[in-house]
Amino acid sequence: MGYGNTGLRSLGLAGLTGLLVLALPGCKPGGPAPGAKPPQVTVARPLAREVTDWDEYTGRLAAPESVDIRARVSGYLSEVPFDEGAMVGKGELLAVIDRRPYQAVVAAARAALSGAQARVELAELNASRATQLLAARMIAQRDFDAASEERKAAAAALAAAEAALRSAELDLGFCEVRSPIAGRVGRRLVTTGNYVAGGTKDATLLTTVVSIDPIHVYVNADESAYLRYQRLAQAGGRPSSRNTPTLVRLALADEQGFPHQGHMDFVDNQVDPSTGTVQGRAVFPNPDGVLTPGMFARVQVVGEGPYPALLVPDAAIATDQARRIVFVVGADNVVQQRVVEPGRQHGKLRVLRSGVDANDRIIINGLQRARPGQTVEPVDGVIEE
Repeated sequence: MGYGNTGLRSLGLAGLTGLLVLALPGCKPGGPAPGAKPPQVTVARPLAREVTDWDEYTGRLAAPESVDIRARVSGYLSEVPFDEGAMVGKGELLAVIDRRPYQAVVAAARAALSGAQARVELAELNASRATQLLAARMIAQRDFDAASEERKAAAAALAAAEAALRSAELDLGFCEVRSPIAGRVGRRLVTTGNYVAGGTKDATLLTTVVSIDPIHVYVNADESAYLRYQRLAQAGGRPSSRNTPTLVRLALADEQGFPHQGHMDFVDNQVDPSTGTVQGRAVFPNPDGVLTPGMFARVQVVGEGPYPALLVPDAAIATDQARRIVFVVGADNVVQQRVVEPGRQHGKLRVLRSGVDANDRIIINGLQRARPGQTVEPVDGVIEE
C-alpha cells in the first residue's frame, strides 16, 4: 500500500509540472521563440511582357520536287557526264544515249519527206492538166476525179512524212537526258555502255534529282491542338495557317535554339483516321543546302500570341494537391496564398494567366520559410529574364 501511494504522488507532481510548463509564456508547441525575428524572404513583382507561345513538334524534311531520271528512248548509254551528289541546274545534261541509230531514222524520215513532196508536186501538175482537159471535153469525168483524188492522197502522204520526221527528231533529242528541275543529283545507277530501256513506266532508272532551296518540313498535330488552333482563329487570337503564313522555327539535332525561320504554307483538309492527326507543311529557305530531305528536325509553330502576360520564376509556383499556388506578401508583410492558372514556360519564367496582378509582391526565394498568415521580413529582389 505504501508503494502505491508513492507512485500516485509522483504522477501528481509530473502532471502539475506539465501544466506549469504549458502555462509559461512562449512555450506553445510550434510557436516562435521569444524575441525571434520574422523569417526573411525575397519578393518581386511579376514581369509584364508581351509573349508568344510556341508549340513544338517533330518534323521531317522533304524536297518540294523529286524526280526519277529515266530515258525516254531505248539504247546503249554513251555518256553520264554529271558529278554524283553535285548541284545541277534545270536543263543540265545528265546522260546521253547512243545517237547513231536515231540519226539514221531521222535521215530516212527526211528522205521519205522529200519523196512525198515530189509526189505532191506531180499530183498538183496532173490535177491542173486534168482540169484543163475536162474543160475542153478531152477527158472523161472519172479521169478528172482520179487526178483530184491522187492530189489529196499525195497531200496526206506528205503530212504523214512530216509527222514521221518530227517524231524521229524528238527521239533523237531524247537521246540527251536532261534534268527537269534544279537541285542535287544522286549517284549513277547505270554506267556507260549498258543498255537502258526507255519510253515506259518501267524505263531504266538512271539517277534522281531533288530540289533543295527552298525545302519543306512536314509536321503532324493531334486533334486537340488542331481544335485549339481552330478556336483561336474563330476568336481572333491566332490567324488560321490555311490562309496566313504562320511563323515557324526549326532546329536540327546539333543546333541550339531555333536558328531557321520559315512559314506554314499548307494544312491538310482532313484528320487522318489511322493516327488522329492533321498534317501541316512549312517552307524554309535553304541557300546553303544544310537542310537535307529525309532529316528529322525540331519544329516550333506559333501557338498563340503575341499577347500581354505576367511572368514569374517557375520555381516560385508551388503545388497544393491539385492546385498551383504562389505566396504573396501583403502591405502588412503577412503571407497570403493565391491560387493561380499557370501558362506556358518561357525560359526559366512561366506565364500566370490568372490569380495575381502586376503590383503583387510574390515570394521568389525562401518559399520553404513562408506559411499563409505568417509575418515575414520581405527583401526586394529582381526577376531575371
